[in-house]
Amino acid sequence: MLTANCPCGSQRSFNTCCQPYLLGQAIAPTAEALMRSRYTAYCQGQVDYLTATHHPSKRALGDRAALTKSMQNTTWLGLTVLQTEQGQPADTTGVVEFVARYQSDHTGQIHERSRFKQQKGRWFYLDGDLLPPLEPKRNEPCWCGSGKKFKQCHGR
Repeated sequence: MLTANCPCGSQRSFNTCCQPYLLGQAIAPTAEALMRSRYTAYCQGQVDYLTATHHPSKRALGDRAALTKSMQNTTWLGLTVLQTEQGQPADTTGVVEFVARYQSDHTGQIHERSRFKQQKGRWFYLDGDLLPPLEPKRNEPCWCGSGKKFKQCHGR
């Protein structure tokens, strides 16, 4: 039986990658695993998981409604993890830099350095710094996933 690759881009099957975290059957062991599972939760519209994995000190009253609204108009196209710092099981903090591609009224990307904190054996997303869009060199594949070279797509 073939199983679909996980939306997080790990090249692993969904049922052995992010699904156990989303179902509450396992806890993400690293900051990167949590970040990947949060991306997958965005892909699948799992607001409860996103809320539960956002650090309690950073949650706001309108978060659920804002997440739900943004998910209605967004299709996630792919995730690339660029760099991680700490965030291993023995660490208490971690940073993951990533680019997430999406389609809403336009094709875009989120390039962020996210901060994570581990408390009582659980990783939580704290916050992140948005970075300038990632732009490949002219002859490299475009970041949007079109299959075209950057110069023929978004590099005009």
